[in-house]
Amino acid sequence: MLKRSIVLTALAASSLLHAAEPVAPEQVQEIVTTLCASCHGPDGNTPLMPEYPKLAGQHPEYLYKQLLDFKAWDDKPPARENATMNAMVMAYSKEEMLGLSQYFAQQTLQPAEPKAQETLALGQRIWHHGLPDKAVPACSGCHGNNGAGIPSLYPRLSGQTPDYVVLQLKAFREQQRANDPEQMMRQIANKLTDTEIEALADYAASLR
Repeated sequence: MLKRSIVLTALAASSLLHAAEPVAPEQVQEIVTTLCASCHGPDGNTPLMPEYPKLAGQHPEYLYKQLLDFKAWDDKPPARENATMNAMVMAYSKEEMLGLSQYFAQQTLQPAEPKAQETLALGQRIWHHGLPDKAVPACSGCHGNNGAGIPSLYPRLSGQTPDYVVLQLKAFREQQRANDPEQMMRQIANKLTDTEIEALADYAASLR
């Protein structure tokens, strides 16, 4: 049942990408320059604030879904709560969000580096083998051996900033982020310690 729900979610996310036409490139560039670049950089590589995600090279389907989730639609609250991003996307249409998603997906990722080398072995073990004693599955099952992820559902994590990955795993663990299909990430993160989370974040940053 879970696998079927995930597949249906992936198909729905993929269909969203083709349900709208992106705005013109010059409109996208204007939004990037005036809004996105201050936090994520003009090419999505987040040069100054590692707590913000690198967007360059991310799957457009995933970026588009996150932008949709940040916005309140039809008087419903956003599926993903973040005061900064909720405010940022308020004025933008699906067509503009689609254009932004495609723009950042086409940029070249400048991968981050791990913050701590001494825990990479622990991160590698969890990534590829999970933690069977805690019923934690291997991260590679969804995000791939090299962290490339699966378009439309699972994000690319290779080269992502460790600070951002730590923040998101802790947000899932504390139920502060709740836009994961079938609560999958919330259930997994709930079983991870701070040390394990930090090790995973560093290992993800090391992947290429």
